[in-house]
Amino acid sequence: MSARIAAGELNYPGIGSTEHGPAPAGSECLVTHAYVGEGLASYRRVVQGTLNWQLQKRAGLRVRAESAVVAPGTRVVSGFGVGPFRIDAPCEVVWVRRPVPGEGPQSAGFGYGTLPGHPVRGEEAFEISIDSGGRVAIRITAFGVPSNWFYAAGDVLAKRARGHITSRYIRSARELAAGVD
Repeated sequence: MSARIAAGELNYPGIGSTEHGPAPAGSECLVTHAYVGEGLASYRRVVQGTLNWQLQKRAGLRVRAESAVVAPGTRVVSGFGVGPFRIDAPCEVVWVRRPVPGEGPQSAGFGYGTLPGHPVRGEEAFEISIDSGGRVAIRITAFGVPSNWFYAAGDVLAKRARGHITSRYIRSARELAAGVD
């Protein structure tokens, strides 16, 4: 096996909680829902983009992953910021739900957890769903605590950054649903 792109092990309690909940005690948990499109074709496009890292890339993150397709155990390092102010956020995929054949209500997505070097210790998940009326939505669930005193001291700025990137994920999901290149 080739060298891992990020070292260490998952570093937080409640591994897999974004899929089965609840978040661990003491963690801040944020859940964001947004409508992104209509119909099975839109759903399939958003799911495909979510499961091949396009959601993150379209949101403006630099993504280095061990696999072009999301799979359990895959490590990914997302980067945001500019120059010396770039922060790398190493994670490992902890669960994946693939779409099922056919129509009807369903959901697909994945969750990944933090590795040493990430500014937070916790987990984030991206779930795409289609309801019986064909409405497509994204649900982003994240829980965690700052990884050290430095990030804890910048909590207000970190919350603004989380809100900003979440809005970019939603925009990316809408573009994927619409088939925007």
